[in-house]
Amino acid sequence: MGSENEKEAILRMTVEEGVLDESLRMGDIGSIAGVGLHLPDDISHEIDDYHHQDDYSTFSKKDFVELIKELSKESDFKKIDAVLKEIKPLFNDIRIKEKEVALNLFLSDGGAEENFEYANDELDNSYDATLRLIRDKRFSFYKKIENQKGDNLKLKIELLEKLRSLTDSEDTEHSFHKFKEIQIQWKQIGAVPNTDVKSLWANYSALVDRFYDNRSIYFELKELDRKRNLEAKLDLCQRAEQLTSLKSLNDAVRELNELHNEFRHIGPVPRDEKDAIWQRFKAASDVVYEKRDAHLISLQQELTKNLELKTKIIEEVTILANFQTDRIKEWNQKTQELLELQKKWENSGGVPRNKAKEINRKFWSAFKTFFAKKSVFFKKLDEERGKNLQLKMEIVGKAHELKDSQEWDKAANHLKDLQQHWREIGPVPEKYREKIFIDFKGACDHFFEQRRLQFEKHDHEQEENLSKKLLFCEELEKMILEKTGTSEALLDLQKRFNETGFVPKKSIIAIKERFNSAVEKLVESLGNISQDERERLLLELQLGSLKNDPEADRKIYQKEQTIRKRMTKVENDIAVWRNNLEFFGRSKNADKFKDEFNDKIKSSTEHLNQLKIQLKILKSV
Repeated sequence: MGSENEKEAILRMTVEEGVLDESLRMGDIGSIAGVGLHLPDDISHEIDDYHHQDDYSTFSKKDFVELIKELSKESDFKKIDAVLKEIKPLFNDIRIKEKEVALNLFLSDGGAEENFEYANDELDNSYDATLRLIRDKRFSFYKKIENQKGDNLKLKIELLEKLRSLTDSEDTEHSFHKFKEIQIQWKQIGAVPNTDVKSLWANYSALVDRFYDNRSIYFELKELDRKRNLEAKLDLCQRAEQLTSLKSLNDAVRELNELHNEFRHIGPVPRDEKDAIWQRFKAASDVVYEKRDAHLISLQQELTKNLELKTKIIEEVTILANFQTDRIKEWNQKTQELLELQKKWENSGGVPRNKAKEINRKFWSAFKTFFAKKSVFFKKLDEERGKNLQLKMEIVGKAHELKDSQEWDKAANHLKDLQQHWREIGPVPEKYREKIFIDFKGACDHFFEQRRLQFEKHDHEQEENLSKKLLFCEELEKMILEKTGTSEALLDLQKRFNETGFVPKKSIIAIKERFNSAVEKLVESLGNISQDERERLLLELQLGSLKNDPEADRKIYQKEQTIRKRMTKVENDIAVWRNNLEFFGRSKNADKFKDEFNDKIKSSTEHLNQLKIQLKILKSV
């Protein structure tokens, strides 16, 4: 073999002389591989498969279906294949995510994974059907091309015979004109089978050389033809140089490949212009290809950054996959965090193709693990709530048996016991909570309403009760005015107020509001107790007023949650201050700060103890 410079010179000559076949078009390199030549940069750029640059990462399933339907109308299968190469993994990712979500919902509803079945929707079926249509069209298209290549081979063999006859015949004034016609026909005939390319071009080139060598009398015509070829190639150089102004890099590369094809088929130019015209065309081509390469490098950098971001997201999702708790609120909070991470994942763009499958597997595996654990937790919780539902349904049945009883005192006490039992039973499934409570409350209300109507005939007694309760209110208001109230007196007054019987219906709300308002004002006016003691006193008073309230369990639960939140905040504050004390313990002259934090810890500890007492009181009701 010769030197690399000799090889490039040979290749330039074959391109300029029109020796290379149509197989040198973009993507078809089989015919060159057998010749033992290394392609220079300009040709290898032409052959490289250009990467499709459209961004489909934000497309929905519907968008992809509409896109593939448009593709099915295209006839450019290189473009079709480039787009399909981009969208297939994206569409499959959507399918995988939808299947994962459906599986998680199935598991959350108590289903077993081995029983899960997933059916494609209408968009999936439309996508698959259109894809099959494109494959059928591609098969038919390339089969037609192969058939056409066979026909083209026959035509070129016939032209070779004509050219051989013309070359071996005597010169006439029409010989050169016939020769140019054969050249034009040769160029117009399309590609031939790759196995015949080399021999065809070798025979054709040899016959062209023989024609020119045998007809020296037409040298001037030959030189004139070379000048015309030079003008045509200069025009191609100018068009190639203008491609840098195109906004679409994809269009620029596509058009440049077409210019390369034209350049190859134009005949030879004057020998002293050959190198210059080639270098100018090559330089214009390199500018476009360098821009293409720079863009691909930038795209690869962006995909790498997306990979780094998705790797960090996977680390966070993996932490959540190992999460465990026995609290519903914490499960719901972590679920929200996971869904936010899913949004970040979906908005983080594409990654290098060789990493996509593995990184998707890691993310969705951790995602699925979290929801599987959550499903187990809620399944167990539902079992407990189902048992509570059964117990409360039994209570509802007993309440309905008592609601029409005429044994007022006995039935009332029995219903109050049922209400207490109701409060002691834990929560029921959410979808039954309101319905069963309304049913139970309705039975209780019915009985107590009937009893109240029965007792309305005791108007005098109710009026006396109202008078007593008014006196209680006045006594409270007097204590506020004279500042003589005590917690013991307040608790005693509330006890007597609650033990006093019914008042007229029209006065129930007003007397209750007046008494409660006076109670709150009196508690606020007590100056000999701390704020914690004041809150505890208010809690005891509130609980005392809830004894006959059918919604007592809900109100007590809300109060309990409020106290727990305050306890959590105080515990966190104490932990922070103790941590700061450890820091000051290693510092000089920190006694002042240590005393300050010790005071805070002491005060908050006392407050925490008071909250625990309130919680204990609350649970004892």
